[in-house]
Amino acid sequence: MEKLKINFKLNGKQIRVECEPAKTLLDLIRDDLGLKGVKRGCEIGECGACTVIMNGEIVNSCMVLAPQVEGSDITTIEGLTSDESLHPIQTAFMEKGAVQCGFCIPGMILSAKVLLDNKPSPSGSEIRTAIAGNLCRCTGYKQIVDAIKYAAQLMKNE
Repeated sequence: MEKLKINFKLNGKQIRVECEPAKTLLDLIRDDLGLKGVKRGCEIGECGACTVIMNGEIVNSCMVLAPQVEGSDITTIEGLTSDESLHPIQTAFMEKGAVQCGFCIPGMILSAKVLLDNKPSPSGSEIRTAIAGNLCRCTGYKQIVDAIKYAAQLMKNE
């Protein structure tokens, strides 16, 4: 099968790769580019483990074909840190005990980032709606909602 050339930004860096037309963005990021923060979960767009930010919106990377990202700006959990310091949302998740097994956390944090970028002071209901596409089997969500509320405060104080 003929490979397609695609160009896009990943975590602020320009990427040029060749890939098969049917390769998913999840497979491209994890397998070809080596970023393991994007998790392989259900592979049908239901669990949110593969969440990335694409052009400012949350997407399930298992449901996006890699060639569809041509010209796009993609952010994974690895793209949130700067100068080796944690993003305030990551700090909030640690401080509020929102991390258990960690499998869902990259998707939760990226969903929280898009929410807080668009709504700096969300209500509990808005937070729960924003993370509804991310399934967690460990925390019961209370700590995650509390962490996102706390992250909003941290980001205001920056």
